Amino acid sequence: MTDESKESRKKELFSRALYDIEHALGMYAISFSTIPAEVIYDKKALEPLMSVIESCHIYLIGYTPCIEFVDANDDDGLNLKFIVSGNEYTVSYDLPEGISLKHDDDLHYLEDSSGQRYWPNENDMQVRLSAESKAVNFQVKYIGQAYGKDGSRNAIDRLLKHETLQKISLKGVPEGYRLTLLMLSIQPNNQLFTAMSPFASNKDEGAERIRSGLDKLFNTTEQERVALYEASLIKYFKPEFNIEFKNSFPSTNLKILQDCYEKDLSAVVAEICIDELPFRLFSEEVEPKWNHIAKHDLHKDEDRRMFFGLS
Repeated sequence: MTDESKESRKKELFSRALYDIEHALGMYAISFSTIPAEVIYDKKALEPLMSVIESCHIYLIGYTPCIEFVDANDDDGLNLKFIVSGNEYTVSYDLPEGISLKHDDDLHYLEDSSGQRYWPNENDMQVRLSAESKAVNFQVKYIGQAYGKDGSRNAIDRLLKHETLQKISLKGVPEGYRLTLLMLSIQPNNQLFTAMSPFASNKDEGAERIRSGLDKLFNTTEQERVALYEASLIKYFKPEFNIEFKNSFPSTNLKILQDCYEKDLSAVVAEICIDELPFRLFSEEVEPKWNHIAKHDLHKDEDRRMFFGLS
């Protein structure tokens, strides 16, 4: 590409901006918890997870394939065999010196010279299995949020009386799959991306827009971030059971989103980039990937009104 064509491409790219100073609100998930859907009724099983779940206000409902543990051997390391969707896959670990594989009927375990027993972490095994097989994927069927007053409600609080979760369950999960929940905790502080364009059509309000960017940075509340994050993921994945919200958002959040509309954001960015996730996320609209970045440009007033449910 010649210098002239590069300059032309740069001008074309930056001239799409309406203002010379534009701001995008960035949001990302910092932690997660994932459980089979039926576990929400098991308080004892949830107890060790609640320290994370209490900060999770976003939840995804979806299908994941059933995973069957088949066998284990210690030929040149620890080799764990699983069947996923009718296919066999092997997850391998290096075995430290002095650790050997034992089994008692169907129970497999690792043992050291002192008789102490060990076994790989279940989430780590599934992360490795997912990376090895590319067969462990989470099909997103519904996205929602729970916030309450001052963040008092978490995802489990909402899911315990969730009509859509019950509807999905009653409709029936495909054979070989299970209904799974992914709950996400969003970063606690605001993140603002600011772009400066020398080719924007409007260059008269730069100083004012810098000040407004600082206002957006410090005055976008956690409740607004949760609503924007949920909205961004719904627009991105377009899940089957969010169909009534594909072009607008839940009426319960409309007032919050109307307030966000007044902030005049040029874009919102919602990320799910967590290395420890034990599956790839996908939907009918989005292919399976490890990382997802939902970016929505809001330059045009029509786009902004539709994004915020005002059309």
